[in-house]
Amino acid sequence: MDRARLHDLLSRVRSGALDVEQALDALKTLPFEDLGFARIDHHRALRKGFPEVVFGPGKTVRQIIEIARRLTASGQAALITRVEGAQAQEMRAVLPDLRYYPDGRLAALGEPPIPPAGQGMILVVSAGTADLPVAEEAAVTAELMGNRVERLYDVGVAGIHRLLNNLELLRAATILIVVAGMEGALPSVVAGLVDRPVIAVPTSVGYGASFNGLAALLAMLNSCATGITVVNIDNGFGAAAAAALMNKLTAPS
Repeated sequence: MDRARLHDLLSRVRSGALDVEQALDALKTLPFEDLGFARIDHHRALRKGFPEVVFGPGKTVRQIIEIARRLTASGQAALITRVEGAQAQEMRAVLPDLRYYPDGRLAALGEPPIPPAGQGMILVVSAGTADLPVAEEAAVTAELMGNRVERLYDVGVAGIHRLLNNLELLRAATILIVVAGMEGALPSVVAGLVDRPVIAVPTSVGYGASFNGLAALLAMLNSCATGITVVNIDNGFGAAAAAALMNKLTAPS
């Protein structure tokens, strides 16, 4: 249940096209639906502008399928994160309309909303190709949340000329999600070049002293560049969700 559907429902009750009992039936799963193993928050889209998202790890394929079915049955989109290829194949056998994005390990049901005319652009920047799974999780999530997204990959500080060759694109973005592992320096460089918010995403890519992304996380938290906020290690989804909320403010009213 999102704002537009609730508005339509109440308008139909007011006009007499729908009686009160029918409206109550439509609203009976609010604010959540208890499946025993999960309580689906059908109110999430009404509060946040996007339905509850399913975190794949730790759930069985059967559980994921049932949650996705209940979300789509209520007229919402279903987004599942951290889905491996074998899981997606099993899910597709039951949900043939399921779309799978292997680079970002995401699965989705339901068409994404069209970005509002005049809304800003989210740019996802990655330091290296090894950071692509996290970068694609961010990019695809932002797209499925109804945002215009551009990508700029493999432009890390080891070859800074690759980044500087794309200054026009960097400065055209409204919000930048910058993904980097190893020493995690790229967000600082980008933030020093633009006057827009930068969401830094450390990845677990790197050799031993990177401590599975901890070194990049600490470097980003200690950045001297202004305008940077940092999400957790490998959390492309979290960066996209934050960027999508910020970007909503740029759409013409």
